[in-house]
Amino acid sequence: MALRADPAGLAPERLLVFEVRGSINNFATAVQNVAGLELIDEEELVGDEGDKQPFAYLLVPDMAALRNLESLWRRWQAGQLERGETPWAAVFDLLRDLRPWGPLDRVQSGDASLLAAAIDGLDDGDLVRLEIELIYRGRGTIANEQEANVRAAILGRGGTVISRARISDIGYHALLVDIPARAVRDIVDRRLEGIAGLEPILYIRPQSEPTVIEIADTEQANRAPPAPRPLGRPILALLDGVPVAAHRLLADHIDLDDPFDLEPGALVANRSHGTAMASLIVHGDRNQTEAPLPRQIHVVPVLGNNDDFPRDRLVVDLVYLAITRMREQNPELVIVNLSLGNRFRPFHGLLSPWARLIDRLADRLGLLFVVSAGNATSDFGMPAYATRVAYEEADDQQRAGAMVTALHTLIGERRMISPAETVNGITVGAWNRDAVSPADRALARAFIDPYPAHDAANPSSSLGPGFARSVKPDILLPGAREHMQVVGNHPHIEVRPGRASRGAGLKVAAPPAGGRENLDGYTNGTSAAAALASRTCHQIHDALEENYGDAFLALPVQERAVLLKALIVHPARWPRGIADLIKATVGPWGQGQASKQKDNVRRFIGFGCVDATDAVACAADRATFFATGSLRRDRSVTIQVPVPLAMGGKAQPHSLSATLAWFTPVAPGRKSYRTCRLKILKPAAINSLGVSGHGWQPDENQTNRGTVFTRCWEGDHAPVVTPNMTIPLVVQRDPDQGTTIDEPVVFGLAVTLAMPGEIALYDEVFARVQPPILAAARA
Repeated sequence: MALRADPAGLAPERLLVFEVRGSINNFATAVQNVAGLELIDEEELVGDEGDKQPFAYLLVPDMAALRNLESLWRRWQAGQLERGETPWAAVFDLLRDLRPWGPLDRVQSGDASLLAAAIDGLDDGDLVRLEIELIYRGRGTIANEQEANVRAAILGRGGTVISRARISDIGYHALLVDIPARAVRDIVDRRLEGIAGLEPILYIRPQSEPTVIEIADTEQANRAPPAPRPLGRPILALLDGVPVAAHRLLADHIDLDDPFDLEPGALVANRSHGTAMASLIVHGDRNQTEAPLPRQIHVVPVLGNNDDFPRDRLVVDLVYLAITRMREQNPELVIVNLSLGNRFRPFHGLLSPWARLIDRLADRLGLLFVVSAGNATSDFGMPAYATRVAYEEADDQQRAGAMVTALHTLIGERRMISPAETVNGITVGAWNRDAVSPADRALARAFIDPYPAHDAANPSSSLGPGFARSVKPDILLPGAREHMQVVGNHPHIEVRPGRASRGAGLKVAAPPAGGRENLDGYTNGTSAAAALASRTCHQIHDALEENYGDAFLALPVQERAVLLKALIVHPARWPRGIADLIKATVGPWGQGQASKQKDNVRRFIGFGCVDATDAVACAADRATFFATGSLRRDRSVTIQVPVPLAMGGKAQPHSLSATLAWFTPVAPGRKSYRTCRLKILKPAAINSLGVSGHGWQPDENQTNRGTVFTRCWEGDHAPVVTPNMTIPLVVQRDPDQGTTIDEPVVFGLAVTLAMPGEIALYDEVFARVQPPILAAARA
């Protein structure tokens, strides 16, 4: 019998739900002692401490086995287990309940609360729009029959079906429906005789709603630096709101495709989201003067008027159609920016259909998805301070420590927003950085800077970890220096993130207002940070194209996508000030707690902050190599990294860092979701370089849970370097989990050698790597 962490792709009529009491880690340990109970993938089963109600799902072979286990549970409750059944006692002792899949699972508690709020004050006949996800059946005749049964139940209760979608790629089958409030009350109460009792239904949820942004303090826009002519064809696509395509900062730079006919219905004055994201991708933060991208960007609107999802479409279907269409139209697309999320779907362990869609299309189409982590903008308490004055007068360290403590107590309530849990995509949080001038910064003094002396994630930037406790968010990029507004003080102060402004914001193109056009304004948050991450990926592509020309462009799109994925994460570093503060503030403390301390750091800042200059630019004392290739199952490949003589014999700080990225194949119903796992083996010759792994990064177990593996070794002992010396880096594909995948897995690798101040380093290794692009590494 197979115990899993996710019911997707399973048969609920043969599914038992284990409601775990306490830590699911202890539950996983107890399960291993039960003969015949297969733990499919322990890393996916082990939940996060911030999950208040962990669940596990047991797929049994038939109904008889299901009834037997129910009987076993009841006999344990009565203290009547027999000899040979005692290993089950340790499992049952860690459960709140064991029951067949039913209405409690189809309507999860968070969704029930949202639906209860939606019908509050409505008359019985008022219609409420819902998403109903059906159990996916591979056989079309069975799927159609089950859909017909659900449709009949909806119509019989006075409802109607607005739209449907069935996407075999991810095992997704759903209906968008209008249901009278009286029937929604039955859903909220999880009544078996209501729609929640229908066996073909997997989940019932509120209709998806997008996260929003604000653009504040608008002003007449200065002209941007001129773009090269002609602009190249797009390699980056933006799925977002309808932009102000005629804005003088955007008009030449946007290749707009509107397959869902959303532009005519979107009032120009309401086109904030798409305009701001397009501006950040093309121009960057306009507080700085940066050159625009040398290529157009491909824009597909998936938000309509007021930056809302279309009311008559399922968002997963909308995104699926948009991405498959853009790939058909432009085979050269490499990067897709998704600064969007469903604010009604925080991540609590189960992958959303939207995230599964991204993961599937990333692997199948060779696309790098850059996704925003989401913003948590609700009020929260800071018990350390009774008054605003006390908060303002606290020193920098005290103020930062109080913020970390407050956020850590709310980790279960400030989780990433779907689809940020994507396994194959890059998830971006907001770094508290911008380019606001000191004079303009003074305009933000009405609010309080929570981290006056620390590089950190903005307080509103949603927290990790990701699926199977992988590192999420992956990276932080500038999301403006967020300040806090004090909104109450009973018995301690309540705060909320302040709005973007000229004094604390990223400068972007804005829609017209007050009869004025071609405006600039200010925004912030993880959507903006993701847009800047996409821009940085594009700039990395530009730099490689400029230096290596057709040899780089000849690489297959999927190889370029995973290479950009490796190169954008590669320069990420934990700011030591905030990392040390998190360790000291929330612990845990004592011997042997280093891994748990790092766990707390990574949920705030992932792999770390990325400076776009470091990601794109070369330096005389730093050399970055890249490699792409593919690995078949159970294979490895060795890549020789040249070590320059210039580093030899110098007892000064230096480092070796390596980042590996790939797309794992995914499919619904597989025993393990992240089927293919790669890693970099610790170099055997690392000691000769005088470096070792440092403590300001996730440990190897934590970094080995997603589709990015990165390590940094540093030291200040003199390296022993011989002529033509190389460090062999072994990239290994571990045994596939669950279903064996025969296809090769494409990877990208970035490696950097650095010795600050040693200006001969780059030129020496560049001379040794000729020709600059060799055949891809394959094994």
